[in-house]
Amino acid sequence: MSTMTAPTRFGLPRTIRLGVRRIGFELRQYFRAGDQVFFTFLFPTVMYLIFATIFTGDVGEGADKVSMATYYLPGLIAGGIFLSGVQGLSIEIAVEKSDGTLKRLGSTPISPATYFIGKIGEVFVTAILQMALLLTVAVVLYKVQLPADAESWGLFAWVFVLGLLSCTLLGIALSALPRSGKTASAVVIPVVLLLQFISGVYIAFSALPEWLQNVAAVFPLKWIAQGMRAAILPDSFRVAEPGGEWNLGLVAIMLAIWLIAGFILSRATFRWIRQSG
Repeated sequence: MSTMTAPTRFGLPRTIRLGVRRIGFELRQYFRAGDQVFFTFLFPTVMYLIFATIFTGDVGEGADKVSMATYYLPGLIAGGIFLSGVQGLSIEIAVEKSDGTLKRLGSTPISPATYFIGKIGEVFVTAILQMALLLTVAVVLYKVQLPADAESWGLFAWVFVLGLLSCTLLGIALSALPRSGKTASAVVIPVVLLLQFISGVYIAFSALPEWLQNVAAVFPLKWIAQGMRAAILPDSFRVAEPGGEWNLGLVAIMLAIWLIAGFILSRATFRWIRQSG
């Protein structure tokens, strides 16, 4: 009579090494999925092209006046971060649960850590490429003047990294919500779209009712968009923010809270599916 044993797990160095190798596999799978490439990777750029073409003219006063193409750029960057981390990853993992991919992986020696190193690496690489494309379109087609000082780019970098990490962990947690891969898009996309509209991605945040601003302030997208506005727009635009300031300390605190919450939720909700005997 034979007994089944759990697959032997690798040590930490090999786990990390296999996870890094898996990033390449995840990227190939990502770019082979045409619908995912459009609705996650290209979507922010497509929406930016639409908004920057339709809404022309300038906003602001005096030397701090900027084009509408510049004004919409921070929100679309924030929206792209949210799409990459939350929408793209949650649907991707939900589909892999449904089609048996996780069950097959669960019978191999690789650990969940290896799997998620690959996923997080995929999200970061695609998000960086997505931002590069969006910024290139803004500069080349609409002559947007990007910040020239290191301080603004440092702000851009930490908001990008902290925001993307938070959204990635939330995407892992949200993948537990759909009942199947077929319903994943129907469950996730409306939530993501709603948050984009109330968080300053498509509509100026200051134009929203106060109660809706308060709702948006609970979620990370609002804070990512606020941080990106601080990095890209002239400092005088801070008067349009709640309290008349960029509140970058609060941006960092809220994103850190969501990073911790995302880690706890992802650990609590993710199940490594193994093949049963």
